[in-house]
Amino acid sequence: MTDSPLPADEPVTTAPPTAVLTEEPAAETAMTHRQVLEALSGILLGMFVSMLATSLISSSLPKIVADLNGTQSAFTWVVTATLLTTTISTPIWGKLADLRNRKVLIQVALVVSVLSSAAAGMARNTAELIAARAVQGIGAGGLTALAVVLIADIISPRERGRYMGLTGAVMAVSMVGGPLIGGVVTDTFGWRWNFYGSLPFAVVAIVVLQRTLRLPPVPRRKVKLDVAGALLIAASVSLLLLWVTFADDRFAWLSWQTWAMVGTAVVLGLLAVWVESRAAEPMIPLRLFRNRTLVLSVTGSAAVGVSMFGTSVFLSQYLQLAKGESPTMAGVMTIPMVVGLFVASTVSGQLVSRTGHYKWIMATGAGLQVVGLALMGTIHADTPFWHLAVYMVVLGAGVGMMMQNFVLAVQNSLDITDIGAGTSTIAFFRTLGGAMGVAVLGAVLSSRVATAMTNGITTLSPTDQAAAARALGDGSIPDLSALDLPPAVLDVVHNAFGDSVPELFLIGAPLSLVGLIAVLALREVPLHSKTGLEQRAEAAAARPDAAAT
Repeated sequence: MTDSPLPADEPVTTAPPTAVLTEEPAAETAMTHRQVLEALSGILLGMFVSMLATSLISSSLPKIVADLNGTQSAFTWVVTATLLTTTISTPIWGKLADLRNRKVLIQVALVVSVLSSAAAGMARNTAELIAARAVQGIGAGGLTALAVVLIADIISPRERGRYMGLTGAVMAVSMVGGPLIGGVVTDTFGWRWNFYGSLPFAVVAIVVLQRTLRLPPVPRRKVKLDVAGALLIAASVSLLLLWVTFADDRFAWLSWQTWAMVGTAVVLGLLAVWVESRAAEPMIPLRLFRNRTLVLSVTGSAAVGVSMFGTSVFLSQYLQLAKGESPTMAGVMTIPMVVGLFVASTVSGQLVSRTGHYKWIMATGAGLQVVGLALMGTIHADTPFWHLAVYMVVLGAGVGMMMQNFVLAVQNSLDITDIGAGTSTIAFFRTLGGAMGVAVLGAVLSSRVATAMTNGITTLSPTDQAAAARALGDGSIPDLSALDLPPAVLDVVHNAFGDSVPELFLIGAPLSLVGLIAVLALREVPLHSKTGLEQRAEAAAARPDAAAT
């Protein structure tokens, strides 16, 4: 028997008829404003820990990789490894959120995140650092998926904008304070202490979550996790990322290695779809893709991911290697972008709550994202900072107006039983877009910088060429503050990065048009006013036989 088609944006109802509720009394579903704030404090602390773990090292990453004698490829993979495991683990965490105690899950994710961060701080080479960051991504995947799901549990879509300012504040503090604190710590105590910085915040978050977050009992039912689907998805995504990292470096884009890796990744992806279509508890339920809002939000989120992660990763290289700034100043100089993101996220959240409409806000943000990336593509090594600051504000505002509203639109259009899977699917594709974007842009940057530096060095005097060969000959990322380079060689490095990094933004600009088209194609669904807990209570009450064994 075939499934009947669903209306474009109607909730996809998939509540298991055999669910068995525990005999514990149900928790109160209606929460006061104070109770919401108390519970939200622990959730936002978890988000803060996740974002801080990444932002703390963003401004010091060039120095970290240089200190460990890493190459541009290693620089890219320090970031990509975290994004890869975050991408892979997010749907698993999301599925577990629909099946298990979410409070326990987010605390486990916190523990994984901070322990791996401590391991990264003890890394002796880039291989160990990349491995620790990969494990850290698993914890980040849990915090990314579970925080948003828990917010949906306690705050209705119609009221969520009231609290979006708090979410924006957490993002702003972690993204502004992280690079700034990370730069100061690096310049004062050494970069390794950046990885230990999130430990006390994680301990506080675990304690606060334990004391303030009260969730009703989770329905008991026999489940079988889709291990095969998870492994196939992980293998397919990993192979694609390895391909874009090694292409044009270890082999040509059009070569037998490319055909072999891409072909195998496609086959693994098709096998994953086949397995997911037959699994009892798929990691990414394919039925969700009958929902128009989810499909378009997935497309737009992937475009946002390229912009968000690519900008934050390579902007620090531009500021330090093209502008010659220290890690501390590089962190300070990113403040305009985060201010734009914070203000836009806060104001747009309030407007969503007051008007109940989100599409025009998202369309405005998508347009600003395109304009911001195009403007960033015009910068050079000698671009005045105030120009760069304006461009960053525009780009940050665009991302701030879209990022959380994609999640809001999807959660509003799904049945409560699919909130975890749907939310994690959005996070999965956003992070996948970011990971693919960072890997591809990193490969492009590596090639462009190598060519530009080679061409620039050939124009120097024999003495300067010899100095450049001694300092830059091994292909590792230079730590300009630790090298006594002649002014002519410094100019070559500044110009190489100053001309190459903006090309990445120009590549991202047309990609962001995909996000704009996706937003324009969205059909706005009126925001409902019931929290996730209230919807679950109603669903349980509508199944009088649910308590039967």
